Amino acid sequence: MNRKERYAVVIDYFQKNIPEAETELFYDNPFQLLVAVILSAQCTDKRVNLTTPKLFQQFPGPAELAEADFDVLFSLIRSISYPNNKAKHLIGMAKMLLSDFGGIVPMIVDDLVKLPGVGRKTANVITSVIDQQPNMAVDTHVFRVSARLGLTRGAKTPLAAEKQLIKEIPADLVHRAHHWLILHGRYTCMARNPQCASCGLVSICIFYKKNVTKT
Repeated sequence: MNRKERYAVVIDYFQKNIPEAETELFYDNPFQLLVAVILSAQCTDKRVNLTTPKLFQQFPGPAELAEADFDVLFSLIRSISYPNNKAKHLIGMAKMLLSDFGGIVPMIVDDLVKLPGVGRKTANVITSVIDQQPNMAVDTHVFRVSARLGLTRGAKTPLAAEKQLIKEIPADLVHRAHHWLILHGRYTCMARNPQCASCGLVSICIFYKKNVTKT
């Protein structure tokens, strides 16, 4: 099976089984999604969703967040990983949104990565979710699943994996494919205990062929 055929099988499977894949983070507007994604770094979406309701109630927009007292903000996100750094990033992000972007979340990756706490992965999430741009955010789930399925070959970094995935996935499906791979990695193709018995992609899975069929 060549690479194009492999991608076709994977895309067809997800289109049939997870046709409406989307982020599991709770948000009502681009600003809230940006805050949630910053908080989600090395933290579960479930934990973030438990934290953001009170946060958004107290700081509903960048103007309020920019004026946040650090200790108050820290207390609201203390259950999140790295709350000290993230509190600093959130306040700095809100201030820059106001000073450089008129309080509006930009939909250009190069603009987003200027914001404190925002890297390429976060910028790709924002632009793909909000604007459905063909940007692929590669987190640990996407990196692992795409390698196991043979969608990426020899990719040593998230950026290398991103470039391979973008090259092969149709542009109009990239924003959805990001969630396909994340959800598959979160609930089926886990790092330590993959649920291969319930996976519909084992027939083409390189990981399954090398590690499961030989046990």
